[in-house]
Amino acid sequence: MNNFQPRQYKSSTQYLICILSVLLVAAACHLSAEFIGYKTVALILLMTVSVLAMLFDILPVLLAAVLSALIWNFLFIPPKFTFHISNTEDFLMFLLYFFIALVNAVLSFKIRKEQKKTRDKEEKEKTIKLYNTLLNSLSHELRTPIATVLGAVDTLKENEAQLTAVHRNELLSQIDTAAIRLNTQVENLLSMSRLETGMLKLNIDWCDTNELINAVIHKLALEHKQTIVFEPDDNLPLFKYDRGLIEQVILNLLQNAINYTPANATITIVAKQQADNCVITIADNGKGIDEKELPHIFDKFYRVQQSKTGGSGLGLSIVKGYVEAHNGKVYAHNNKPSAGVTFTVEIPAQASYLNHLKNE
Repeated sequence: MNNFQPRQYKSSTQYLICILSVLLVAAACHLSAEFIGYKTVALILLMTVSVLAMLFDILPVLLAAVLSALIWNFLFIPPKFTFHISNTEDFLMFLLYFFIALVNAVLSFKIRKEQKKTRDKEEKEKTIKLYNTLLNSLSHELRTPIATVLGAVDTLKENEAQLTAVHRNELLSQIDTAAIRLNTQVENLLSMSRLETGMLKLNIDWCDTNELINAVIHKLALEHKQTIVFEPDDNLPLFKYDRGLIEQVILNLLQNAINYTPANATITIVAKQQADNCVITIADNGKGIDEKELPHIFDKFYRVQQSKTGGSGLGLSIVKGYVEAHNGKVYAHNNKPSAGVTFTVEIPAQASYLNHLKNE
């Protein structure tokens, strides 16, 4: 029912569906009227109106209720093929049917309306809670690098004469690291805004996946102590995708692995072609993720329990958004029987075998 959302149809389409539903059910009942009786037909038509009332707006359903009552009268209540009702009991049944059908339509509409209000209220409360979580997280994530930059700058200004070249370079390195961290958080916020507002537009072009992964690893060279293993596949073709977005996907997944694995961990990256997909896997040998939390790790603002402080919970949700923008999919699973977790990105992408042709 949730996947099939007929209320998104135009009003004219809803009227058409309601009318056709009543006519088809009435036709089926007419063919078997001798076996089921006209009183049973009333229940079947009433059930049809009830189902329509659960799906469509009030006016098309009211039309279906009136139409079903008239059809029941004309085709099934003796004497048939006339609107005249000779039997008092049948006349009362007709009035009762008409009343129940209308009341059912109105009540179903009101119930659905109240459910929508409740759902909207819950979604609003959930959104407020999520954004409070984001603000609380960002208050730490943004304050820390800003404080580092300000502190280092003040030290450089006030103690310039006493600082050695080594100390000066160390302070500049702290400023550089803090600025990168601050820029990452701002980029995450801007990326999430683009995803939610539908402003994301792909810039599709031929890309060398081996070169792209090496570029991301080089960008993270100073931010980790883990061992990152990547062996480029010389036979890997060029793929068509948005280089900037896929670079961010790999960057976020690597940063996630770095943040949640010990310093002596090994992170392995593999890129390959599988059918018509460019497939990139990033695996680590850390502690892994609780199986109960795996289905939620790509949710916006979600952070696994007992994770270290910091982080906005946006990195993996941005990964999911960018991959799905390419009509691809991303998923994670724990490595069994070994330790750690593996993230797999599958991107449907056109491939070029230009490298193969050059070698022939």
